[in-house]
Amino acid sequence: MRSLLLLLLLPVIAAAAATAMSPDGEALLALKTAVTDDPSGALSAWSDADADPCRWPGVTCANVTSSSSSPGGPRVVGVAVAGKNLTGYIPSVLGNLPFLRRLNLHGNRLSGTVPPSLSNATALHSLFLYGNNLTGDLPPELCDLPRLQNLDLSQNSLSGALPPDLARCRQLQRLLLSGNSFSGEIPAGVWPEMGNLQVLDISDNSLSGAIPPELGKLAALAGTLNLSHNHLAGGVPAELGHLPATVTLDLRFNNLSGEIPQSGSLASQGPTAFLNNPSLCGFPLQVPCRAAPPSSTPPPPSITDGGGSLGGNTRQPIKTGLIVLISVADAAGVALIGVIVVYIYWKLRDNRNHNNDDEHDDEHRKSLFPCPCLRSTAAAASDEESSSENGKCGGGGGKNGGGEEGELVAMDKGFRMELDELLRSSAYVLGKGGKGIVYKVVVGNGTTPVAVRRLGGGGGVAAAAERYKEFAAEAAAIGRVRHPNVVRLRAYYWSADEKLVVTDFVNNGNLATALRGRSGQASLSWSVRLRIAKGTARGLAHLHECSPRRFVHGEVKPSNILLDADYNALLADFGLARLLTVVGCASSDPSNAAGGIIGCALPYVKPTGPDRPNAYRAPEARVAGTARPISQKSDVYSFGVVLLELLTGRLPEHGASPSASASSSTSFSGPTAMAGADQAATTEAELVRWVRRGFEDARPLSEMADAAVLRDTAARKEVVAAFHVALGCVEADPERRPRMKAVSESLDKIGSS
Repeated sequence: MRSLLLLLLLPVIAAAAATAMSPDGEALLALKTAVTDDPSGALSAWSDADADPCRWPGVTCANVTSSSSSPGGPRVVGVAVAGKNLTGYIPSVLGNLPFLRRLNLHGNRLSGTVPPSLSNATALHSLFLYGNNLTGDLPPELCDLPRLQNLDLSQNSLSGALPPDLARCRQLQRLLLSGNSFSGEIPAGVWPEMGNLQVLDISDNSLSGAIPPELGKLAALAGTLNLSHNHLAGGVPAELGHLPATVTLDLRFNNLSGEIPQSGSLASQGPTAFLNNPSLCGFPLQVPCRAAPPSSTPPPPSITDGGGSLGGNTRQPIKTGLIVLISVADAAGVALIGVIVVYIYWKLRDNRNHNNDDEHDDEHRKSLFPCPCLRSTAAAASDEESSSENGKCGGGGGKNGGGEEGELVAMDKGFRMELDELLRSSAYVLGKGGKGIVYKVVVGNGTTPVAVRRLGGGGGVAAAAERYKEFAAEAAAIGRVRHPNVVRLRAYYWSADEKLVVTDFVNNGNLATALRGRSGQASLSWSVRLRIAKGTARGLAHLHECSPRRFVHGEVKPSNILLDADYNALLADFGLARLLTVVGCASSDPSNAAGGIIGCALPYVKPTGPDRPNAYRAPEARVAGTARPISQKSDVYSFGVVLLELLTGRLPEHGASPSASASSSTSFSGPTAMAGADQAATTEAELVRWVRRGFEDARPLSEMADAAVLRDTAARKEVVAAFHVALGCVEADPERRPRMKAVSESLDKIGSS
């Protein structure tokens, strides 16, 4: 009878054992219990009714090997319940999750302290608790975590001093503590021990004292070192110049004083890094340092002619012989200087006569020297140009070398094309949009194709005469930009009824087409994408740093990145918006120029409407009614979105797959506009948020990167490094974005392309 009873109870016992909550599940249920308000029901499915926590939303599991201390099988490795407005606290029992790698509770309303017991979760490498209401100290026990790489506790109410125990966080790569109430001095001895630290942001606290010179020993730092909005005093340590050139400093809104050192990478920082420090002076600020006060030391006693004595009150006159000797020496010196001046004059005159044709080339090369950041590429570009002089094609009496209305004006002597030859040539429409129609014009025997953009009419003779000089000046400035990764302006034509610009023709289409697929062509490999990114960054950095007017492009997007036969990138259309403004039309209308001089050669095509909202633009440039002027930092953001598109293969709107909309892309001047682009115009690109969330949640790289870039397994580290560069570019705050020079240098360190 007893045996029969046991047999009947066995299924019940087995079922109870099967449904028993695991230790991981119990720890997670403790978190649910600690949450007092869950307005979105994010934790409603966490229940005893489902004893398998691996099925709960926000929980990630992985199979692990059993050990003497922990059973194997599926174990919790990730918890992500972010942005749900949860109210409550973080229970200490979360430290009982031995295989927890990622804990992401950011964007809630959790209060209380950061539990020191989290250090018991020894597998933890990423802890994201930013954007809550946490209080108390920064627990030094967190540095007992042997694998901790990402620690983000920003935007809370933590207080106290930064613990010296941070020196034990040797694996830490990202330390973000901004927007808290930390006080006291920045600990000095910890930074040399943190050799892996790449991001440090302790801004917007109440830190005081001097900036530790040891911060200059953070050799792995990249992006921005942000110490802004504190109460730091003293000088800027010259040791910060030892930081990598790619690091952008942010020391704004402190009480720093003295002259800014010009050592190492400090010399390349812009003025923004030092603003709102009333007592700072020197370059790059427009605040000169005071001259040193005159010495109060009494003047040395007079030299006498007697025995070399320096004392006494008697002053003897200088002897006549000594006066004669001094006069003769002065005359000889003046004569020698005169001979040298005459020699240099005749030598320069001979050289000028000998190199008259290359005079403007020499001037252009000299103009490149103030840009040491890009000297190698600029020098390469200057070797290719024949002259920076504006002159008319095919002779003719242009005034001051600048041409006249109704004439084709070349940017340099190396461009040889008659206006009649251009008009007689075959023309093919390349594209059309709100910025005019673009034609490929094949000149002569077909070996010299150029691209001609038709800007439309200009409102008649009076308007043309009024704006011609301004247009010519703008075109001349654009024409002086010479760089291997920037499309050259070759010539322009202006008349009352027609405005044209002539550029080099780049024969392999643009990046938008290459990324979205060409029939029968494989996806771009990682090495090609990296080459395109590097070339684009170099060209954009040259526009920002070394061009005559420190140009802002304003329209960095794949359709404006042209590709040659070897997939080298060339930036197109910079300065075009300004030319259109001078012409006097927001978007070109060829119907105004139907009777123009070029009408017989270039076929009329009705253009598309103005470009739709541009999801590549920076948020500050796209918010309706509050848009700031386009800046170089706006270009940096746009480049970051392009780089993310290269890495993920996704369009910036909603992270959509490019293949889904490639067929609908017909505009030459802009990428495909997805449904919801109007929403994207008032916030940052969805692709940016998607990638940022992916890194916060430590998603596998295979879920974020385009499969084509991961075919070469050796490139995975390069891809991750490029992702970090891109995320630095798309910071919401323009001041936190690096300059394009730093971006270009960071990319040049990746791979060998």
